Parts: sequence; C-alpha cells; structure tokens
Amino acid sequence: MTRQKNLGNFGEDCAAKFLEEQGYTIVARNFRIRSAEIDIIAQIDGTIVFVEVKARSNIRHGLPSEAVTIRKQKKIIEATGVFLQDENFCDCACRFDVIEIFLDGQRVVEINHIENAFEVVQEI
Repeated sequence: MTRQKNLGNFGEDCAAKFLEEQGYTIVARNFRIRSAEIDIIAQIDGTIVFVEVKARSNIRHGLPSEAVTIRKQKKIIEATGVFLQDENFCDCACRFDVIEIFLDGQRVVEINHIENAFEVVQEI
C-alpha cells in the first residue's frame, strides 16, 4: 500500500471517529460506484451527510479542501444519487461536507469540519 493511501485511510479513520464523537452515526464508508467513491456517509438529526476526507501532512500544495474540485464534487454527487436510490433514502435531507485532517506524522494536529462545503447545482 502506498504512503498516500495509508495517509488517506488514517485520515478517514480519524474523521469517522471525530464524527461519532460529535453525535453522528456512520452509515457507510468507502461507498463506490464505477467512477466515484464517497469516503464517509453519516447521519445526524435526520440528515444524510456525504463526507469527503482530505488528510495532509503539509500545505505545500494548498489546503486539503482545495483538492475537492468541481470535477470531484460532480463524481461525489453522482455516487450520492446511486446510494440514495439503492438504500432507499430518497426522501431524506442531504448535505455535502469536507473534513480536513492536518497531520504531523501519525499525530492529528487539527480537524476542520466544513459543513455544506458544496451543493448540487442543476445545469440548465
């Protein structure tokens, strides 16, 4: 397993633990469709929350959340539609969050939870 994949897995584990400590219930992790993946799907107060986790050991290439590009957002939204239909959550409120994990080696320095980081925008 590559260093980057290990960092990502560690970040996702930290984010899931953080969410549970905040009262969220983890519904699924690493939900995949052919072209996309959702890191964490959680639920709180009747809202389904789709979470993209970005872990970084430095900000040389920008903030972690800046890696959640429009292209990445579209892929997450596509996977969300499949998940909602497959799991029969079609009538639930939903939102898209990003969790930034700042690391110093295997030590978490900071967790930044960005609620409503992006929205579904219908193209005309």
